[in-house]
Amino acid sequence: MASTLITAPNALLTPDGQPATSDWSLTADKVHLNHGSYGAVPRVAQEHQFLLKAKMDANPCTWFMGQAAALAGTRAEIAAFLRVDANDMALVPNASAGVSVVYNSLTFSRGADIVTTDHAYGAVLEGARRVARECSGEVRVAVVPLDADAALSCELVMAQVTERTALIVIDQITSATARSLPVLEIAQAARELGIPVLVDGAHAPGAEAAPVPDFEGFWVGNLHKFACAPRGTAAVVARGPLRKHLHPLIDSWGFPHEFPESFDHVGTQDITSWMAAKTSFDTIETRYGWDEVRRYSRTLADYGAAVIQDAFSAATGEDAAVDVGMPVGQLRLIRLPKGLATTHEDSHAVRAWISDMLNFETAITTFGGAGYLRLSTHAYNTAREFEAFAERAVPELLRLARLR
Repeated sequence: MASTLITAPNALLTPDGQPATSDWSLTADKVHLNHGSYGAVPRVAQEHQFLLKAKMDANPCTWFMGQAAALAGTRAEIAAFLRVDANDMALVPNASAGVSVVYNSLTFSRGADIVTTDHAYGAVLEGARRVARECSGEVRVAVVPLDADAALSCELVMAQVTERTALIVIDQITSATARSLPVLEIAQAARELGIPVLVDGAHAPGAEAAPVPDFEGFWVGNLHKFACAPRGTAAVVARGPLRKHLHPLIDSWGFPHEFPESFDHVGTQDITSWMAAKTSFDTIETRYGWDEVRRYSRTLADYGAAVIQDAFSAATGEDAAVDVGMPVGQLRLIRLPKGLATTHEDSHAVRAWISDMLNFETAITTFGGAGYLRLSTHAYNTAREFEAFAERAVPELLRLARLR
């Protein structure tokens, strides 16, 4: 099957001519079309982390007594990949932990509000609600249409700001809806009002060459998604006067220090995922080139979305394409048949059914009562995988929808 609109890109190959998937350990009995959720770690980085774990377990006393010094060097390596100053960045287990750091560190006066959007990640939204309950405030949610451009998106977010607004939380790349939001424009508007901004950049590292926007405030991002670091690797970047208030989630021996040094003392936490992250970054750069991976991923996402949209549309007579106002290079959104994934719980059930019955690993999301297939691409994906989904999975999803 081939789309009449977009040419399929040639699959990426290793330097010795093997399929790129050979650099990963993904099981062959599933087609992996959901890199954006949990990532995939190159074999060589897995091996590096295994060696680090062996060293840790061979002499725990020496390892943990020297861990803070080792972490400072690791932090500098990851900061270089993110293109930020190492003195502005600390390491955390995941982006949600970074968000919790900000929520738990800032002082919210009684009646303080938090502004976010209806695209916010569920865990981040629940954290904001917790903070609002504790200070007898509320979470004000800007309703941003899927097709809203940067100007309208910024306008809708800032329209929720009042004299009680204590923090704006905004996604750089949304999880459920695979779109960008204008974080720089919002940060600038917020700064003029003296309101701090927290940017949830969970999907940005690896997806963008310079993933951390240049603004004064807070940014969090996962390194285990598009950057392919071992899972449990994420960063929080803080710039401006409020950074001095940030403290780690765990009270440990970093208490004499301020951000970010205070975050380098994590007790007996296993930090081998952080220490092996640079191996992932370097492996992809030397074997493919990050710019080439991003170019290929964008082209493949365009092709894969077109093929699957064509299949749905041809079968239903309804356009499955989604008009996303600020699209993301490696992510695409496709409308599912009516009746599928209309709730958060149902989206998980549909995803599990596709995995168990059809052997495709996908992301199924819901937004505004409608279900969507979210595609994400990386170096190891191929055009044939998306063609296979159109041929095998689309007819079965249509049958499933008719049964509901």
